[in-house]
Amino acid sequence: MIRPTDSVMLRIDFNPEKVQRQMSKKNAFYAQSGGVTAVINASACGVIETARKHKDRINNVYAGQNGIIGALTENMIDTNKESARTIAGLRHTPGGAFGSARYKLKGIEENRAEYERLIEVFRAHDIGYFFYNGGNDSMDTAHKVSLISRSMGYPVTCLGIPKTVDNDLPVTDNCPGFGSVAKYVAVSTKEAALDVLSMAETSTKVFILEVMGRHAGWIAAAGGLAGSGAEGEPPHIILFPEIPFRKAAFLKRVKACVKNHGYCVIVVSEGASYANGKFLAEAGTTDAFGHAQLGGVAPVVANMVRDNLGFKFHYAVADYLQRSARHIASATDVKQAYAVGEAAVKMALAGETAVMPVIKRISDKPYRWKIAKAPLSRIANKEKMLPRRYISKDGFSITAAGRRYLEPLIQGEDYPPYINGLPNYVTLKNVPVRKKLNTKFVV
Repeated sequence: MIRPTDSVMLRIDFNPEKVQRQMSKKNAFYAQSGGVTAVINASACGVIETARKHKDRINNVYAGQNGIIGALTENMIDTNKESARTIAGLRHTPGGAFGSARYKLKGIEENRAEYERLIEVFRAHDIGYFFYNGGNDSMDTAHKVSLISRSMGYPVTCLGIPKTVDNDLPVTDNCPGFGSVAKYVAVSTKEAALDVLSMAETSTKVFILEVMGRHAGWIAAAGGLAGSGAEGEPPHIILFPEIPFRKAAFLKRVKACVKNHGYCVIVVSEGASYANGKFLAEAGTTDAFGHAQLGGVAPVVANMVRDNLGFKFHYAVADYLQRSARHIASATDVKQAYAVGEAAVKMALAGETAVMPVIKRISDKPYRWKIAKAPLSRIANKEKMLPRRYISKDGFSITAAGRRYLEPLIQGEDYPPYINGLPNYVTLKNVPVRKKLNTKFVV
């Protein structure tokens, strides 16, 4: 395993604009965006701890209260008021320590006022570095801010920091946050399968676990790690967003599974859809990013099994549990989450802007990785789907290639400290930064 502290190697080319960014001492702004993960705070820890090692370049790190909204409303948190011990504790604390938000900034020409407001706040608080910890939409925002700040005469060094349990960011081999949710889903599938098996003769025949993944089936695929891939081992069926749902083929598979093995364990992605693109569980509403709001696919599938086959079933929806389960986080994931936060600061100090640290896989066995960089323009608003070669020919399980990709990402345990039988997570003071602007901004 490559240690995070050893993983970033930067070659600095001479560039007057880069030199200017390297010489000036500024404050930094860090914000968390979108759905949080078990390890997003580890990235925050990497940012803050690394920035504190460079007080000659970064005076302070301000965090957005509730993500980017904190910058727009000038509600920022002074991380300098937190002790080194508390900041270190972020590494093992789940959730978003400063608050996150699903708030997408529209196009520059469509809503220029929001971008101008960001620059106004950054200028007032002498912020020269912007670290945005999020997914596809967040990388788009960071890229746009880097462009408009320059055109407004107040260039801000903008770095994206990858985060998404969906594992759908392009260029990077994997996304921090995914390894831990993958581990949770694999373990939960394995344990639930043993439970169902023990009662299948007289009780539940079919168990369905719903997991996250709107368009990409990475999380559902992780359920496949619960077994070795041998015939009859659970999960017996995985429903991927990438494979159009075929009701007849699905029911035939469930019936055969119960007949041959006595029970059937199914992992279904929330984004499972028909050939026409309609989600099995589409609710007819949209979220703050304009994405279709899904109403729960597990009961849809469960009722389908009951109505057509008559089997007794149980289902579970992993929901927030899968992305907040820090107690079973992947050690690999924790290290990588910290590493991208650390690398973002180092890249910024080297004069880089409009880039994102990415994870590059060197080998599967032994698993080795390093940190590289990629332009935000290659990442913004793009999704990486689960490759077809990772899905079996029949569309119901993962292949050996998929297993080779997934297995290293769930390796290792990084347990948080425990007190009285419970994880001892840190709570921040979250002292607000004094406002300097007289104008209010309503989001």
